[in-house]
Amino acid sequence: MIYLKTDEEIELMRESNLLVARTLGELAKVIKPGVSTLELDKIAETFIRDNGGVPGFLNYQGFPNTLCTSVNEQVVHGIPSDKPLQNGDIVSVDCGALLNGFFGDSAYTFEVGEVSTEIKKLLDATKKSLYLGIEQAVENKRLGDLGSAIQSYTEELGFSVVREMVGHGVGRELHEAPEVPNYGKKGNGMKLKSGMVLAIEPMINMGTRQIVQEKDGWTIRTADQKMSAHFEHTVAVRKDKADILSSFKFIEEVLSLQSEK
Repeated sequence: MIYLKTDEEIELMRESNLLVARTLGELAKVIKPGVSTLELDKIAETFIRDNGGVPGFLNYQGFPNTLCTSVNEQVVHGIPSDKPLQNGDIVSVDCGALLNGFFGDSAYTFEVGEVSTEIKKLLDATKKSLYLGIEQAVENKRLGDLGSAIQSYTEELGFSVVREMVGHGVGRELHEAPEVPNYGKKGNGMKLKSGMVLAIEPMINMGTRQIVQEKDGWTIRTADQKMSAHFEHTVAVRKDKADILSSFKFIEEVLSLQSEK
């Protein structure tokens, strides 16, 4: 069952997604070598609650934390730990919040200190592919158009697309129908309708697309232990142009100030 949102509901969802965006902006200020992902988790939980929200992931199907923090070869669903981040690492931070009865959901992969040129290329490609997918999130396009845009761009650059983990509808539930794959064929799949709200989230690997689950029952990592990147926006399907409800603005303001120092 796909729930189409009214304009009023989409505005409420914009608020919950902006809380997630602001939370990620707070984390951008402190991500550096020596900081643990558990410290990030505590900051995120406090910030979400202080702003009237409830952490969306905490206790979701038993998940123990506010954030999913996936380091280096971890693709998604990494559990925060007290292990410090190292110079040259990357960390994908996926965050959800419940506000006004609706969920916000967004993810960003951060560089920790100085990372290699190859890793920068992976991050740039993954982020660009997200926006190429979003361009297809308009009425009467198909899910295959969206997946194809992400897949063709990243594979041409020599990267691979994770198949088993996909985006999803989002609303009063964190995960709603439909599933939103990051691969596909143009013209295939479900037709998109105005009022659908989708979490689009390419997970792109430097090496093989194959993944394995770690013993903790949550963390997904690449089978070859090469790097993986993950970016996610929550988007409302519209007639002419997708409406991005989440935002990287707060993150990027922080990162640009840091780069000027």
